Amino acid sequence: MRTESPEIHGTATALRTAEFLTYDPRLERVAARVLAEERLEAADGLLLYSTSDVLAVGWLANHVRERLHGNVTYFNVNRHINPTNVCVAACKLCAFGRKKGDPAGYTMALDEAWQTAASGYSEAVTEFHIVGGLHPDLPLEFFLDLIHGLKERFPKVHIKAFTMVEIAFLARRAKLTVEQTLIKLRKAGVDSMPGGGAEIFAPRVRSIICDHKIDGDEWLETARTAHNLGFKSNATMLYGHIENDADRVDHLLKLRALQDETGGFQTFIPLAFHPENTPLDHLPVTTGLTDIRQIAVGRLLLDNFPHIKAYWQMMTPKIAQIALRFGADDLDGTVIEEKIYHDAGATTPQGLTRRELCRLITEAGRVPVERDTLYHAVTRTEDSFTVAV
Repeated sequence: MRTESPEIHGTATALRTAEFLTYDPRLERVAARVLAEERLEAADGLLLYSTSDVLAVGWLANHVRERLHGNVTYFNVNRHINPTNVCVAACKLCAFGRKKGDPAGYTMALDEAWQTAASGYSEAVTEFHIVGGLHPDLPLEFFLDLIHGLKERFPKVHIKAFTMVEIAFLARRAKLTVEQTLIKLRKAGVDSMPGGGAEIFAPRVRSIICDHKIDGDEWLETARTAHNLGFKSNATMLYGHIENDADRVDHLLKLRALQDETGGFQTFIPLAFHPENTPLDHLPVTTGLTDIRQIAVGRLLLDNFPHIKAYWQMMTPKIAQIALRFGADDLDGTVIEEKIYHDAGATTPQGLTRRELCRLITEAGRVPVERDTLYHAVTRTEDSFTVAV
């Protein structure tokens, strides 16, 4: 786990000295473990979800967050690229994918994808975040050419591309192993992977919301293979649909177990389900209380994850600000354009500027630190930037 220098943390590196207070006596045992830096178990996780004392849960999560990161909150300048929304899957959770032949479907030509990347490059982007549908016709070579072309045009930009679901799909279509596919992607220029497609690992839930995708075990095995090849990745969990607390705890503990093994996960990103325009649009949207609790529980159970991200696109900038006091140390980035969650009814802005992100962080009482994808600090001048490795 990376330790930042004291000058970045400033005067906020001191841990809280106030006494832990709660009106739920069951939390005293959990608090004792957290304050002693002991690992929490499944029963602890279930309690963190069920207790009504969310402020106490947030206090504990913030204690861990400040122990790890002091007062720093990270963000980056990134650009989302979704090359296609054509997808063979028909997941009930998705408002983004379209079947082949659907008038609303699209697939970018390579030149169009490269131009899309260039159109958001004015802010000196340090990361391209690339995910899309499982297209039935696009071969692996299309994606290799896409990545290679981006690296040629933007050699300094880190390419974070393709979920574990996409990688497994591309491998099957190319009749290659996942390892062989990843090696080809790395040679083309892929630097790391996003964390999408994990959804919920529980087979009962997965069979309903995303039965066309790889199962949870294959997602984890694909991540294991990527990590063993030296790739870093993120991890996600989609919550607020038909899962229960036990499903959430199971998901988090499986991520934690793989992280114990590989150390390849950088960031955990809880994703609130947006039901609008999906077959599950009868479900209610998550509340702010649910969102900040999920951030806190993630921070407390995932003791081996360096970072917890409050993805402002999903939970709104306002809730993301509050999450910075409930365990989150990262707000994601400028994004520029985001399609997947906006197709599902997200009403957040399509992008934020560096200035707006810094304002959100500063007004939350935190210190903004611009990072690259691997959490190296970025020092930016008017015309260029450098990365502290």
